[in-house]
This record gives sequence, structure tokens and C-alpha cells, in this order.
Amino acid sequence: MIIFDKVTKIYPNGVQALTEVDLTIEDGEFVGIIGLSGAGKSTLIRAINRIHPISDGTLTVNGVDVKTLKGADLRKFRRGIGMIFQSFNLVTRSRVINNVLMARVPDLPLWRSFLGWFPKKDKMDALEALDNVGILEKAYARVDQLSGGQQQRVALARTLAQNPQIILADEPVASLDPVMARQVMDDFRRINETMGITILINIHVVELALEYADRIVGIRDGRIVFDGPSEAVDQGVLNSIYGGDVPEDQMLSSMCAVTESGGGDD
Repeated sequence: MIIFDKVTKIYPNGVQALTEVDLTIEDGEFVGIIGLSGAGKSTLIRAINRIHPISDGTLTVNGVDVKTLKGADLRKFRRGIGMIFQSFNLVTRSRVINNVLMARVPDLPLWRSFLGWFPKKDKMDALEALDNVGILEKAYARVDQLSGGQQQRVALARTLAQNPQIILADEPVASLDPVMARQVMDDFRRINETMGITILINIHVVELALEYADRIVGIRDGRIVFDGPSEAVDQGVLNSIYGGDVPEDQMLSSMCAVTESGGGDD
């Protein structure tokens, strides 16, 4: 369970990204976080694993007060939380399976990690993770031979290989065309349903959030202005989140336009 209790985040430059946020995420939920750029979506997600430490309030994850964690305790805590970014953060000149195995490096003796010698179980787990996202056949291909969508699925497989209880995804499909975006979102939903992993996605495209997430959290100017089931989101709710109509660049049609102009991944 993730609990935000009056959480505020003020950056060193004085920007207040979150203001007295109260939010509880139950185990196994699939939550989509929507709002304008700069509303605080990324800060909310990144506060959970303390990429961005909070300024005030209390944030607890599975009973742990995140603000108190330091050093080895913080590293151990982060092992249970997977993080997916818009940029894939892969070693593109390396094989797919080697990228997935990087999730196991913190658990290896120093000599094994230095030599790249992974136990057979780790290799089997890496292959299983790739199978879970539908690209097992690419295990021994180089990452730079894959499309953008396939690379994002490698990043997701790498996250699964660390056996997380929670996955945080920060704009995971923003750079993908609509077809591949839906394939990646299908992976997230299947992982949530079959493995029971809690998933929080900061997502730019409103239609995808409503289609895939069970629960929607809307943020405006660092405050939560909506929190409820996706089917409860209507035009009035969207107006309250976006201050009017949803911007064109946050509609699925904008992704389609990119694809039609030749800017897609596949």
C-alpha cells in the first residue's frame, strides 16, 4: 500500500510541484495519472521511490516511511519498485538478454558482476520476463536492431526481472506510435492482472489512460482534483483537470498524426 499524507514537494528553485497531496493506492491497483504538462504527475510518481524527496508530509510504502530511508536501506527499498521511463535506458550495443540481466547485478557477488557471470536461474528468469512481454525471440538480438516499442518492452522485462511489488511508469508510451503504444499498454495490463503487481502510470494520452487504467488520478497545479474509477471520468471531470478542453497533444489523434507523417516507431 502507498499512502501520501499531506505531501508537499518544493524544488530548490522554489517551484512547488505538489501541495498537500492525500492519496492511497491499494496493492494490485492499476492507476493512471493524468494532467497538463507541469501539473506534478512525474513528481508524484518519482516521490514514491524517492528520486524526488518530498519536502513536507508523510509518504509510506508498505509501512515504510520513505523520507527516513538512507544508504543501503534506500537501495534495498528501491529493489522492490520497478521504474519505467519514456527513454528506454538500455545499452543499445548489447544483447537484449544482457540488458534484462542488469536487473540482477545488485544481487550478485562483486566478482560475478565484474565478469558478467550470471547464475542459470537468473538467465531463466530473464528469458521468462522477455516471454511475459512477448519478445522472447529477440533475446539474443542486439538492442539497436529493435524498434522503439520493442525496446520499451525490453525495459519492462528488465523491470520484471527484479521481481518488483510496484511498477512506476513515467510516460512509457509517449514516444511510440498508437499501435505499439497499445501493445505496451496491453503488457502493463496483463502484468497487473496475472502477477498482481501494483502499477502507476503517468500517461500523456487521455484515451489510453481511460482505456487501460481501472482508476484515474487527475492532477492540476500540484493538487489532486479527481480520484475515481475510469468510467466515472466525463467531460466535466476532464475540464476540472485540464481547465477546459483536453489539449490536442494529449489526444490519441495527435499520436495518429505523427504515425501518418512517418514519425512512428514501426
